[in-house]
Amino acid sequence: MTEDRCRLVLIVPDIADAAVRTETVANALRGGDVASVIIPQYGLDDGEFQKHAELLVPVIQQAGAAALIVDNSRVAGRVKADGLHISGNAVALSEAVEKHAPKLIVGGGNAMDRHHALAIGETQPDYIFFGKLEGDIKPEAHSKNVALGEWWSAMIEIPAMVMGGTDPSSAVVVAEGGVEFVALGKAVFEDPANAATIVARVNAELDEKAPRFAD
Repeated sequence: MTEDRCRLVLIVPDIADAAVRTETVANALRGGDVASVIIPQYGLDDGEFQKHAELLVPVIQQAGAAALIVDNSRVAGRVKADGLHISGNAVALSEAVEKHAPKLIVGGGNAMDRHHALAIGETQPDYIFFGKLEGDIKPEAHSKNVALGEWWSAMIEIPAMVMGGTDPSSAVVVAEGGVEFVALGKAVFEDPANAATIVARVNAELDEKAPRFAD
């Protein structure tokens, strides 16, 4: 069971071909436990985005993960996604929580500092996100986000998700802060053929090194 430690979240890569994109994600999910998969729109129009999501969502759900659509509630509803990841501020998150929870998982918020984080927390999201979805630009997770996640997890019950880096081992550093979720994008998908192997490796490292949560 992995429920008592930090779990992996995947961010779907920007791949123009919907079928290739879906197979890439499906392959990664064969590697082991993934709590949820975040699906950004990446500049697609709503119609194209819906076509991509219609392929992705069932594959994600069949693997036992939650499919979270970024910012687009219409597409989320049409493809029967599990939830919404809101990339905006506390106001955007509050509106989404009010409109869509608890029918959908609603989390996110670009928590740049403690003040923003507390404002986001007041909206009572299902989780708070530290970092940016495209923020994996260095091997390690951004130290500020790691520190914010650690601070948050020590005092607030709302689960925290922290953006990792391009090195898969950054997941363990994030987990050591006590957060519930670590998000990886390029670390898993930079080499699609090895995505399942990397997911398996990250889970093994989390099993070995991540702190366990008390009941």
